[in-house]
Amino acid sequence: MNRLENKRILVVGMGKSGIAATQALIKLGAVVSVYDRKKEEQIDAQLIQFLKNKNVTCFFDAEPDNTGNLDMVVISPGVPFDTGFVQKAKDAGAEVIGELEIAYRVGQGKYIAITGTNGKTTTTTLVGDIFKNSGRKTHVVGNVGVAVISKALSSTENDWLVTETSSFQLETTKYFKPEVSALLNITPDHMDRHKTIENYAQAKAMVFKNQDETQYFVVNYDDEESMKLIKQCNAKIVPFSRKAELPFGCFVLEGNIVIKNEAGETIKICGAEELKIPGSHNLENALAAAAIGYFAGISPDVIGKTLREFEGVEHRLEYSGEVDGVRFVNDSKGTNPDASIKAIEAMKGSIVLIAGGYDKGSEYDELIKAFQGKVRHLVLLGKTAPKIKETAEKLGFTDITMAKNMDECVKIGFKIAKPGDTVLLSPACASWDMYTCFEQRGEHFKNCVKDLEK
Repeated sequence: MNRLENKRILVVGMGKSGIAATQALIKLGAVVSVYDRKKEEQIDAQLIQFLKNKNVTCFFDAEPDNTGNLDMVVISPGVPFDTGFVQKAKDAGAEVIGELEIAYRVGQGKYIAITGTNGKTTTTTLVGDIFKNSGRKTHVVGNVGVAVISKALSSTENDWLVTETSSFQLETTKYFKPEVSALLNITPDHMDRHKTIENYAQAKAMVFKNQDETQYFVVNYDDEESMKLIKQCNAKIVPFSRKAELPFGCFVLEGNIVIKNEAGETIKICGAEELKIPGSHNLENALAAAAIGYFAGISPDVIGKTLREFEGVEHRLEYSGEVDGVRFVNDSKGTNPDASIKAIEAMKGSIVLIAGGYDKGSEYDELIKAFQGKVRHLVLLGKTAPKIKETAEKLGFTDITMAKNMDECVKIGFKIAKPGDTVLLSPACASWDMYTCFEQRGEHFKNCVKDLEK
């Protein structure tokens, strides 16, 4: 399955995962070509030199002309399956897969795979800490920013790859089979790509597709869309719930996070109030992480200690400073309406919300309805600003200011906010209209806050 020597492989997309896949495939002796829609002068010069030195055929800003002569196409997460030349290659007999699948085939190690619309990065990071604190050799990879293949090739069979998996990554898998998979939630996202919530859910369901009864699938019992999928699953189903007491799984009992195991024992992990990460959504993330750790064989003491110490991840409800009594919180990772609703719910006191960005085909009615007197003012930027403004006004919310850029957003937010208020960046949109990634957007927000402090 992993014999790639002399195979003719086209890597589509020169982002992090594409570059890592290219480097790995060259090492494995494949005949590699690459494609990116950018012009050559927009590509990093060192990367160009590396590709030329390795005799890689490059198609930059030009459709590949070798689609009829390929064994495989490795497609980056942002590239749709129905892209013209990808479809041509598939029709000519090429296998089309993603970097996650390649990593699984050619590398070693045991996989934990975490997916869901929201909470993936926080939960993956937390699970990574649990595994590291247990003494296991652990790599935190995937959608968190580290290409899976970059660690899979150097891993041994005893290594653990704790992997954040997006719908885009999962829909390009074929044999991928984690020891423990987890589905945190499903709310509408990437509708520009998946078209329907059913298609999106089926992409998420790929996380457990190849699992068997010796493995575990951790799923949010409180989330209706997620629970619809369990009849398709062959793994042992481990539900977690913030709201219900369960006969088996992970839940909250008398203020404590507990596991009820297969023997019917109830095991305390830690107090729910001991978590440092705010919000009911983060309690759900902690429940999922506890279940993953426990059913992967990690002691409750290690899990509990890690949950008590975990302080969250960058760009997700990240405290970013205080100026004249006004707090600033960076939630740039809030890239869809549901994520931003959870951020609003997690905040105490009044909010000036900065939102807007790239349009993924989302609707914003539920976001505006979630304001419920907490959001005093809305500052909008990016391509979706007019759409969000129109939705807000339709629902009777008119305290809105349009801004040109992040610097203006932060200054407006600070001017409007009163001492005790929070200026919250939680865009409810992707960043791709103005930034290369949500991390860059979050860093810009934090720098604008620092400029206020001067």
